[in-house]
Amino acid sequence: MSKLTREHCEACRIDAPAVTAEEQDALLIQIPDWDIVGDGDVPQLRRVFRFRNFAEALVFTNQLAELAEEEEHHPAILLEYGKVTVRWWTHKIGGLHRNDFIMAARTDEAFNAS
Repeated sequence: MSKLTREHCEACRIDAPAVTAEEQDALLIQIPDWDIVGDGDVPQLRRVFRFRNFAEALVFTNQLAELAEEEEHHPAILLEYGKVTVRWWTHKIGGLHRNDFIMAARTDEAFNAS
């Protein structure tokens, strides 16, 4: 379990700093199944979770939605038959904040518990 799972998101302002390249590398070690992808100029954390069927994927999606509401930090979620693709980034800063890595770790925790 990553120590990130014990952290909570902080309220993020438009002038909040994005993670540095060094911080990013250190944080990625704690969430090894996630990739950094670009959507235009906006870096995002992305992971695809696999399930046996649509119903299991839907249950996970709903768990993730509850977690996002609790932390007031919301991902992009693509629900498909047998898989859920999750992307985390901080909209206000147009990039990656520590909150995104916290939520990625907590998403992994939810998946491992299901």
